[in-house]
Amino acid sequence: MEENEESRVKEEEEEEQEEVWSWGAGTDGQLGTGKLQDELLPQLLSLPSLSAVGSISLLACGGAHVLALTSGGKVLTWGRGTSGQLGHSEMVNSPHPKLVMCLDTYFVTHVSAGWNHSGFVSDAGDVFTCGDGSFGQLGHGDYSSRCSPVKVSFLDDLSVKQIACGMRHSLVLLKGDSGDEVYGFGSGKRGQLSISKKIKSISVPERIYGFEGVKVTSIIANGDQSAALSADGHLYTWGKGFGGTSSTYSPHSLATSLWFTKAAVGWNHVLLLTADGEVLMLGGNHHGVLGNPEKMSPARLLADSGEAMLEKVPGLEGNRIMDIAAGAEHSVIVTGHGVIKTWGWGEHGQLGLGNACNQTSPQEVSLGHRSQPEATAIKIYCGSGFTMAVRTLHIPS
Repeated sequence: MEENEESRVKEEEEEEQEEVWSWGAGTDGQLGTGKLQDELLPQLLSLPSLSAVGSISLLACGGAHVLALTSGGKVLTWGRGTSGQLGHSEMVNSPHPKLVMCLDTYFVTHVSAGWNHSGFVSDAGDVFTCGDGSFGQLGHGDYSSRCSPVKVSFLDDLSVKQIACGMRHSLVLLKGDSGDEVYGFGSGKRGQLSISKKIKSISVPERIYGFEGVKVTSIIANGDQSAALSADGHLYTWGKGFGGTSSTYSPHSLATSLWFTKAAVGWNHVLLLTADGEVLMLGGNHHGVLGNPEKMSPARLLADSGEAMLEKVPGLEGNRIMDIAAGAEHSVIVTGHGVIKTWGWGEHGQLGLGNACNQTSPQEVSLGHRSQPEATAIKIYCGSGFTMAVRTLHIPS
């Protein structure tokens, strides 16, 4: 009892401090540094407008903009806004986080950032979108752009839980009495909406079939790819093929006995985190995204030789991986010891290593050199050519 009491008192005497770091492509203000330039090393941000509205529950990084969802259901955005994707009622960039005022009366529970568009889900199951709508990816029945979030009326009376925004398409996950359903809208020419090859795009949500009887826990979109994870650890993919393989026009479950808990989708690859804390990669053959092919160890060759190969990422042996993220062509992981490692495309400094070189194997990233209190958690997020990390620290009071 005395030990428990001491532990409780110690916890009460400690406070948590949240740090936000960013690096990589920054010429549109997406790094939140206030400077319009790339950063080759992680930058610790000073974000008073963000800290004033609560802790971060989720960051969503797009082509060159960021959405920050707070624990209090508020949304702040910054970066490229020339298509209206920031939701500030204007089509201009913002180098600093600004509150999305027209969502202020809603409690937002999920956000996603596409190449030039954004999506928001409220606790009531409503969906709002803004930004580039030229492919129908906003779901409003037209091909117009919006500079403020507009409710997707086609999803009225449906309980939406998540949204995922790709380059030119969007997915939404519905939860209801009849089971989980996935809908899509926008560009579908690579199969990412699971519609006819003859239809290039749709501007209203259409149901994607192939999830009957499946409990879907998350949906993911990036580039021209779509993916979903099920409660029993299966990965489903559709759209542009990974690693140069053919496009698929309906959800396809990866043939493996592995149990996946998270998927991060890039333009040519998928990172997969298993229940055992192992990281595998599907596809990827650009800028060293796949690593050195001679050092890769195939985990399982899929039955169909036309499919991409699932492979273990080298250099992570003995590490339990806690989080994963994927940019257009770069990858980021966090180990159980709180170490961030990156590899892949490095042209804009998105690997955080102090240079603009590509890397074919995971390299350790340093978040500052001064002595730090113990980190309780690190969450990582990738935009197309930039990276962000949220680190929570224990601070003795």
